[in-house]
Amino acid sequence: MTAQITAALLGLALAGSILYLVRRDHLHGPYALWWLIVAAATLVLGFVPRTIDWLAHLTGIGYPPVLPIIIGLSLILLRLLQLDIERSRQERQIRRLNQKLAILEEELTTLRRAVTTRADSASRSD
Repeated sequence: MTAQITAALLGLALAGSILYLVRRDHLHGPYALWWLIVAAATLVLGFVPRTIDWLAHLTGIGYPPVLPIIIGLSLILLRLLQLDIERSRQERQIRRLNQKLAILEEELTTLRRAVTTRADSASRSD
């Protein structure tokens, strides 16, 4: 019974921490949702520990304590994949922004040369 109470308290503490981080703008929506799902799962497993036994029986796993480990590792791998996809998107966006910045800097340099050339020719003609 103590382990169930501990798991339930951990789920509540995790959910509270997530909501605090969102409120302070340290954690954004999609990431907060991911962690709130983890907190909710921890809370449910704390209050209804037989869920693991039921899911293990349903999936054909003979030793139920292995199921949370398998689920946890799978979720970690999915999260890592999601982070890699997001990082790749950001790298692509940064590359495009750098290219646009280089083009704009070149145009600015060209315009400055044109203005300087016009100013020089105007001062010579006076």
